[in-house]
Amino acid sequence: MIHLAVLAAVALASPLAAVHPVAFDEAFVDATLRIDTYHIGNSTEEIVTLDRVVLQGSWAGSRKHLTDPFGVGRYLATVADPSTGVVLFSKAYDTYFGEYRTTAPAGSGVRRTFHESVLIPCPKKTVRFAISVRQRDASLRELFTTNIDPAATTVVRAPLDKGITTINALHSGDPHAMVDVAIVAEGYTAAEEKKFRDDLARFVKIFFDQEPYTSHKDRFNITGVFKPSQDSGCSEPGWGEFRNTAVGATFDSLGSERYLLTEENRRLRDIASVVPYDALYIMVNSPRYGGGGIYNLYCTFTVDNQWSPYVFLHEFGHHFAGLADEYYTSSVAYTDFYPRGVEPDAPNVTALLNPATLKWRSLVTPGTPVPTPWEKADFDTMDRAYQKVREELNGKIAAAKRVGAPRTEVEKLQEESERLSGEHARKVDAYLSRSRFVGQVGAFEGAGYASEGLYRAALDCIMFTKGVKPFCKACQQAIQRVIEHYGE
Repeated sequence: MIHLAVLAAVALASPLAAVHPVAFDEAFVDATLRIDTYHIGNSTEEIVTLDRVVLQGSWAGSRKHLTDPFGVGRYLATVADPSTGVVLFSKAYDTYFGEYRTTAPAGSGVRRTFHESVLIPCPKKTVRFAISVRQRDASLRELFTTNIDPAATTVVRAPLDKGITTINALHSGDPHAMVDVAIVAEGYTAAEEKKFRDDLARFVKIFFDQEPYTSHKDRFNITGVFKPSQDSGCSEPGWGEFRNTAVGATFDSLGSERYLLTEENRRLRDIASVVPYDALYIMVNSPRYGGGGIYNLYCTFTVDNQWSPYVFLHEFGHHFAGLADEYYTSSVAYTDFYPRGVEPDAPNVTALLNPATLKWRSLVTPGTPVPTPWEKADFDTMDRAYQKVREELNGKIAAAKRVGAPRTEVEKLQEESERLSGEHARKVDAYLSRSRFVGQVGAFEGAGYASEGLYRAALDCIMFTKGVKPFCKACQQAIQRVIEHYGE
């Protein structure tokens, strides 16, 4: 294992130090290489090893903007000319392992292994591929490097999986100039293909009812990817239910009952590879509340819950633009996710270490104080009281399912949970609507799972509370920048 304490003593220069503009056609062909790796370790150990390199179809990304300009994400993948060191391509991202290492088991030394993938444009000749991790001071330390020869016999050129259907939900133009979104079916049986098609159409409409997507609809291609699952739904380990599904999505990820992810990365990537994509949704055929989103990895949501439209939009904010969660009262699996005294890389939360350099300062409403006082104490009392009731009720539901309680009893508990959730959301909306800072941009304390020391840009936002409501101006600005980055 490689100890980060040791890596700190042998710091490498930022991989972006040698970036120079490179024409796509000089360095790449219009195809995709998928670099599959294993990411291993705990909170103090971290190592990346190569699994395989896979040749896929057409490159989905921009052929003009080849290096990452955002500075968001714990990890940075770079492709460089091995003889000159010039960086030809780079992309930042977060990982399942990166989240795991902030949990209590990782902190106690438990090692886990996660399968991961990085997509790069296929180079014309051998390149140096590297993965670096961002340190607390925002510097980058190299974790893994290897030379990749696209002509090597070890590059996998296997045929695509059979039995996969693609549904063109929206096509606006050349994939190189668009944001290409793949929405993969999870937990839909062969008999439920029509339901997947109907759900796909419904959520595409929801997507474009929200700014800034509404104003940029002509910049998106969206494709549904359907591979039948053996079972309907998904696994719910905390409730004692396990399903055989297309990509193995499961609740209770990282110990959080509502967190819905998959560790079957190779299976997911093989299915998604039938289309070019920049962003990847997993649409889960379940009525339960839950989802997840990891920056430039993938995001998940369930389709038949009262909060499904909210989760659909909220989680894509994480995945596509690296937006942070702005809530801080509900329980999460992480510890020290945003270390105190360090400015978060997310564009929508800040530690406000220097108010004069607030990252969204150009958006601040004239006359609004920074930091911005708000009715926080009463909000915290109200929300924490609900979170306690919600956790107790979820515990009762899980216990009832595990012991095989009558279906009517379980359904009654679930209905009560949904009723309380809706009631509380309406109460929160009403409370916040009475604030004197409604609609203003400032710096409101409470964000990123921390009640103190982290700030968000607006009183409310879809990244803060439940409901299909607008992204705040800081979030909209961040999303728009990413949309523009994928253009030609």
